[in-house]
Amino acid sequence: MQNIRDRLEGYQVSLYFGAVVLAGLIALLIPGTVALEGMVNPALAFMLFATFLQVPLADLRRSLTRGRFLAALFAANFVAIPLLVALMLQFLPSDPMVRLGVLLVLLTPCIDYVVTFSHLGRADARLLLAATPVLLVAQLLLLPFYLSLLLSNEVTILVKPGPFIEAFIWLIAVPLALAGLVQLWATRRQAGAKALVTLSVLPVPATVFVLFVVVATVVPQLGAAIEAALLVIPFYLAFAVIAPLVGWAIGLLFRLDAPAGRALAFSAGTRNSLVILPLALAVPGAIPLLPAVIVTQTLVELLSELVYVRYIAKLGGRDLAVS
Repeated sequence: MQNIRDRLEGYQVSLYFGAVVLAGLIALLIPGTVALEGMVNPALAFMLFATFLQVPLADLRRSLTRGRFLAALFAANFVAIPLLVALMLQFLPSDPMVRLGVLLVLLTPCIDYVVTFSHLGRADARLLLAATPVLLVAQLLLLPFYLSLLLSNEVTILVKPGPFIEAFIWLIAVPLALAGLVQLWATRRQAGAKALVTLSVLPVPATVFVLFVVVATVVPQLGAAIEAALLVIPFYLAFAVIAPLVGWAIGLLFRLDAPAGRALAFSAGTRNSLVILPLALAVPGAIPLLPAVIVTQTLVELLSELVYVRYIAKLGGRDLAVS
């Protein structure tokens, strides 16, 4: 199973783009794929369950004692990055729904495939893995505050608390609880241990499935949203260049060792586009504009990750200490 998992992770970018292309072609050739919209949330819940299975929940308390890393992680994702996004917001198209889509995705740090890419980039992926539940809860709590701060009342009144609560229950609490039960079973029964090993291959296929369902749902409804998606690409590219440098700089400020600093750079540059999608879909009149804006960021980010893996790995040299 470990070999299968390693192969899937090694080809994950190709698999993700393959899922996007295949879903797009099917959506164009076969009418009715928009009906897959009802599968988006279950697919996301499944993906998060697969992700949380990889989180060493039994070691979570010990990982939270890495106070310096957590403080740096929060400083990067919930102070520095929002300031960067607020600054760049001035250059975005004035359409409030476009701005809402960009903010939804760029204000929420990734909690799934960032772990794999950070490992490939010689970062301390275990630190990020252990911090994922806390990171996801924090972003769901802070996102409404940032939206109200950065957007006009006309848009913020559309963002109701209900979808956030529902997302927390179904996309965090339930998958996390199920993953915890599977891990507990694995510690007590040999069958559980075997099941956990088997399930360890799920994260990449689960993400492929999410991308397929989302794209197949959105493509038939794109229409005028294509123009908006193209307009935000330069913004996403600028973020992809600046954000990891911000994360690395904060790592230096907090005197993290090099692998932890690289993890911070990956976290700052990688966003939670697929997980945040249900919140966007809950906004009245969201389709097709908000999904198009968000999925565009996903595609830009996947290409960026290939660059990150090569160049972030060189930050701090080959030793384990930044200072």
